[in-house]
Amino acid sequence: MSDKLTHECGIAVVRLKKPLAYYQDRYGTALWGFNKLFLLMEKQHNRGQDGVGIGCAKIGMPAGQPYIFRRRDAKKDSLARLFRAELKSLDKKVRKKVIDPDDPEDVRRGFSFAGEIYLGHLRYGTSGQFDNGSCHPYLRRSNWPTRTLMVMGNFNMTNTAELNQRMMDRGQHPVFGTDTQTVLEEIGFHLDEAHTGIYHSLRDEGIDGDETAELISERLDLGQIVSESAEGWDGGYAISGVVGNGDLFVMRDPRGIRPCFKYETDEVIAFASERVPLMTVFEADQKMISPLEPGTVVTVKNSGEVKTRRFADPVEPRPCSFERIYFSRGNDPEIYQERKAMGAALVDQIVTSINDDFENSVFSFVPNTAETAYYGLMEGLRLYRRKQVRDDIRRAISEGNLCENKLDDLIMRNWPVGEKVAHKDIKLRTFISQESGRNQLVSHVYDISYGVVPEGGSLVVLDDSIVRGTTLKQSILKILARTKPGKIVICSTAPQIRYPDCYGIDMSEMGKFIAFQATINLLERSGQASLIDEVYQDCLREMEKPREERLNAVKKLYSPFSDEDISAEIARIVTPEDIDWHGEVEVIFLSVENLHRSISQSSGDWYFTGDYPTVGGYSVVNRAFLHWREGKAGRSYDLPL
Repeated sequence: MSDKLTHECGIAVVRLKKPLAYYQDRYGTALWGFNKLFLLMEKQHNRGQDGVGIGCAKIGMPAGQPYIFRRRDAKKDSLARLFRAELKSLDKKVRKKVIDPDDPEDVRRGFSFAGEIYLGHLRYGTSGQFDNGSCHPYLRRSNWPTRTLMVMGNFNMTNTAELNQRMMDRGQHPVFGTDTQTVLEEIGFHLDEAHTGIYHSLRDEGIDGDETAELISERLDLGQIVSESAEGWDGGYAISGVVGNGDLFVMRDPRGIRPCFKYETDEVIAFASERVPLMTVFEADQKMISPLEPGTVVTVKNSGEVKTRRFADPVEPRPCSFERIYFSRGNDPEIYQERKAMGAALVDQIVTSINDDFENSVFSFVPNTAETAYYGLMEGLRLYRRKQVRDDIRRAISEGNLCENKLDDLIMRNWPVGEKVAHKDIKLRTFISQESGRNQLVSHVYDISYGVVPEGGSLVVLDDSIVRGTTLKQSILKILARTKPGKIVICSTAPQIRYPDCYGIDMSEMGKFIAFQATINLLERSGQASLIDEVYQDCLREMEKPREERLNAVKKLYSPFSDEDISAEIARIVTPEDIDWHGEVEVIFLSVENLHRSISQSSGDWYFTGDYPTVGGYSVVNRAFLHWREGKAGRSYDLPL
């Protein structure tokens, strides 16, 4: 993705089913679970670079000894730093003979992260601060283990302000900040309620005090607690948490917007945001990894009992399609094929753009994450050309005009040619504070291969998606123009992004979308600017309706123009004016229909179509337009919707 886009976080959960001595005997280390957590997080490092956090819970620790632990780090190379620091502290204790590394119980007592339950989180922040305190997991402590709670997740709630108001209406005093804090406090409230109810029941039964803690732990129904907490949540989420007694939960939103996968054997149950890390880390076949069913919560009792319960009625799944386009690692077997299919789906549009002239065209990709789709594009172009050759040969045979020279001409000429045109040469640093200085630097992020593009020909370059268009205008097109083509065709494997996201991707300010900017330009240039004010009034009326009755009033803004009209205006906007090149720029987007054909499962497309999976989305899109029209910056779901 040429435009930097922060996005969905990553989670990793490891719950051991055997005592640590089992892993010491079988695998040679009591830290088998700790090591698996690190590997699951390392294999998902693409999902978070703003900080990491890990948590550990130990089951059955004697009274007076700590049982729940957490570390967080938001500095550079935080994942390696954090794990290295913990292992260094263990090694120090081993060298001082404080811990016997061959005694699992000794390791468990002396090392904070030798336990049965591990949580790991990689943060890509879309809001809040970028320091240790903003990293998951969040922890709510109590001197009762059954009221102590640690929570982390990959999520965003559209109605955080309303959820905070609900807590205030109860008489609570929530600390405003992030929706993570809101979720923690909501689950904590219901945990307290359940705990108090069980405690009073035991007291009324005349149970002795020394038995109370164990019986509360036994009777605690974490699945019910989480289900009650989730009532009223509007957003996309994959959330995990652990209670101090060792009860664990993992849940996924009813629409399946955020991804979550599960792996289970008689040794371990593990969860992650992506399938392939589980396959790789546990050396598991794809069939052993299953997606967590949307609208369900999996609980693992401290006794080891695993249950799955539904906390929301089944609805049509709408998983985020950007997972397939860009976010998830491309070595997932399904995603790899889908990205190739997205590239191939652009063939007809590209052939039209270059006027079927393969001899004077070169195909490439920028950035590297578009490489898989590029392979699909090249396969599709070659299949297209083979069909042409086959039809030409049949025609020549029927006309009696097939000689050796004719055959060579038909087969050898006009084949698609792929080249590595742009090479990532340096990593952009932010030590230059002036925008002009940064722009000069960013124009040299990539180096190019000279002499591979026919002068005056077409250079076709594949990208994952085009969100804001700034990197295209300031950097990529300037770099590609050095090859002196007659035409540069930028192809996006994502459709035009027209509407904000509110479920975890940092795309909430409508005025920053290049497709929106292009549409506003077209309205003003075609004498239809009054439609902007009309949509503004419509959005105001929508926001006066009850939340569940609101519709997307912004769709009307795009109705006067075709996709091609908007793409042409985008090309005009992103074409650099300050370079000595006078060729043509064309921008091509994958259609929404072809996106769905390329993806093997149902997928959400609200940022392209404006059809949101939850009622909160319609509030957000109308608010986003109002904010743009009123000149307000910031997220469009920070205030009550």
